[in-house]
Amino acid sequence: MRLSQMLFVTLREDPAEAEIPSHKLLLRAGYIRRIGSGIYAYLPLMWRVLQKVSQIVREEMNATLAQECLLPQLQPAELWRESGRWDTYTQAEGIMFALKDRQERELGLGPTHEEVITTIAKEMIRSYRQLPLHLYQIQTKFRDEIRPRFGLMRGREFIMKDGYSFHADEESLKKTYQDMHQAYSNMLRRSGLSFRAVQADSGAIGGSGSQEFMVLAEAGEDEVLYTEDGQYAANVEKAVSLPADAENSIFTSYEKRETPGTDTIEKLCKFLKSSPTQVVKNVLYQAVYDNGMTVLVLVIIRADQEVNEVKLQNELTKLSGNYGGKTLLFLTVPDAEAQQKWAAKSLPLGYIAPDIGDDYIASHKQVNSKFLRLVDHTAVDLKNFVTGSNESSYHVVGANWGEQLKLPENVVDVRKARPGDRAIHNPAQTLQSARGIEVGHIFQLGTKYSKAMGATYTNEQGEEVPLVMGCYGVGVSRLAQSAVEQSYDKDGIIWPVAIAPYHVIISIPNVSDAAQLQAAEQLYDQLNEAGIETLLDDRNERAGVKFKDADLIGIPYRIVTGKSLKAGKVEVVERATHKAQDIALEEVVPTLKQWIDAAVS
Repeated sequence: MRLSQMLFVTLREDPAEAEIPSHKLLLRAGYIRRIGSGIYAYLPLMWRVLQKVSQIVREEMNATLAQECLLPQLQPAELWRESGRWDTYTQAEGIMFALKDRQERELGLGPTHEEVITTIAKEMIRSYRQLPLHLYQIQTKFRDEIRPRFGLMRGREFIMKDGYSFHADEESLKKTYQDMHQAYSNMLRRSGLSFRAVQADSGAIGGSGSQEFMVLAEAGEDEVLYTEDGQYAANVEKAVSLPADAENSIFTSYEKRETPGTDTIEKLCKFLKSSPTQVVKNVLYQAVYDNGMTVLVLVIIRADQEVNEVKLQNELTKLSGNYGGKTLLFLTVPDAEAQQKWAAKSLPLGYIAPDIGDDYIASHKQVNSKFLRLVDHTAVDLKNFVTGSNESSYHVVGANWGEQLKLPENVVDVRKARPGDRAIHNPAQTLQSARGIEVGHIFQLGTKYSKAMGATYTNEQGEEVPLVMGCYGVGVSRLAQSAVEQSYDKDGIIWPVAIAPYHVIISIPNVSDAAQLQAAEQLYDQLNEAGIETLLDDRNERAGVKFKDADLIGIPYRIVTGKSLKAGKVEVVERATHKAQDIALEEVVPTLKQWIDAAVS
């Protein structure tokens, strides 16, 4: 392609809307253009990158014998109501674009396709002889993000590969799950990315287990906790660990003490000269289920620990049936305004005890009459601990479960693991932290959707049983931008060779110089004939402008038909290292062919 004929406009200044380096560079280098909030046009250079990423994804998926298809973006609401996710996606998470057609039928723009594919399986899979079956697509998805940001990282419209597998049993699912782990690892390696596969929370997709594939980058929205021995890695939302040991309590007997002005753990510990590891804090949450029922949740946890709200949401979702609901819509810390709607009397905030009376909750048909008390493992074994007294300016010290306080029945893990904690698999290992960009996620769904939607098959014994399912997603457009976030310098993008829009750019310092122009044209033809994708910068611009643009757009190799031509050579510059060398004209094609083949092998 000749640059003079391409839609190609670069910017010298960072756009005001861009926050992270990759977003700034893709806009500045003319790869994408913002059309609206979270909505971007993929310009010619970007589209070539996306096609290359898609092809790598397609090749790895086809190698596992998965079959490509294309599913509708418009999805009937009744399918999502069958699975129980319509309210979750339109209200709780609120990420689905929902609309009505002229017949007043409710529809959603597909953020994901579990319901559609399960419907197809329900209608087309009859026998175990058709299993296993694995279908995938590469398509635009839509999600109404609360705060679209970072360009293609968190947009409202994006390209994704999503795949779905159907099995007769869990053993078959696990084999495909492992195949996908390998395929996804291959995709990221072939794309030239440094990544880590980590244990993850399944979120609204559901299922028994999942893994995320994180591209390591400082701008990553996710925190990954891992051990140096390579035996453990997890998203912080999912991570587990051993907390620091609790110190011995300084209190030997139970008593109620006046503790004025100690409504925070820090103030309390300073006042009592006590370690936070010997304090039990009681954190109040307000949960709202899809049937409108509000439940007041008291999380009882060691005071030096934080509540992991993703883990808490999962625990509350498990309990939804106890309150007549199917799923959790909202989880908040109730502010003063929220408390007024259900509190029968003023709460002793900062001084709440594990046994706070249910009479604090006013009688209301949409509010559960009792607190749901969840105690984290970190608080269970404490002896002679400090906690609230249910009276402002007072705490109790020397308290024990089974004596002064009843241990709640619901013992859970809702603490947030953090860097420096000891690893469960080997306490000699401590958790380290890294930032990551989630570009892939694989799930073992089990029978969540097939049971809800009646997708069954007939097994060898003639019984009709639910299909076992898996789900596997890769963010194609997100992966492309994450490559930039992982590889750039002060001059611009440094594309991995495998997904760069072009392999080579030929810069002609002076298009009025016949020798320079002739050599460039000759090399341009030879390189393209050899299968080396080449850009020719034949614009009537200063050499400095061309060199800056070549660095900005990040083409892996630059050829300069300049002063070296007198000796029958051209300068070849490697973008990643800025290393330059003069190569004889007849050696340019075989040399670059060798370099490129080595880079993508």
